[in-house]
Amino acid sequence: MGRLSTHVLDTSCGQPAVGMKIDLFRMENTGWQRLKTVLTDTDGRVSEPLLADADLVAGRYRLDFHVGAYFRAMGVTLPNPSFLEEVPIQIGIADPSLHYHVPLLCSPWSYATYRGS
Repeated sequence: MGRLSTHVLDTSCGQPAVGMKIDLFRMENTGWQRLKTVLTDTDGRVSEPLLADADLVAGRYRLDFHVGAYFRAMGVTLPNPSFLEEVPIQIGIADPSLHYHVPLLCSPWSYATYRGS
């Protein structure tokens, strides 16, 4: 069956983003419903898929990456308000039997994402 996974790289120092908080949401009839909150590990990854098998269904999803809190915890001095506080990435799952991987590359001033493998 399919799965949804992610990882985060801190491009300001060229290292995995350790301890970044990520909230996962799914769009329901009543709006965005939080499914879980996770933290990245020492490799900038989440140890298990965010969703897998029967828990991954077709639909709209959003991952909120808490980049501002991460960079402050790393000792980076950010302006108030920070340029990037949370990075929301909305994706569509059309075929839940596939693997959807959502990498985030970020710095205090920029981010990029793509569908990974």
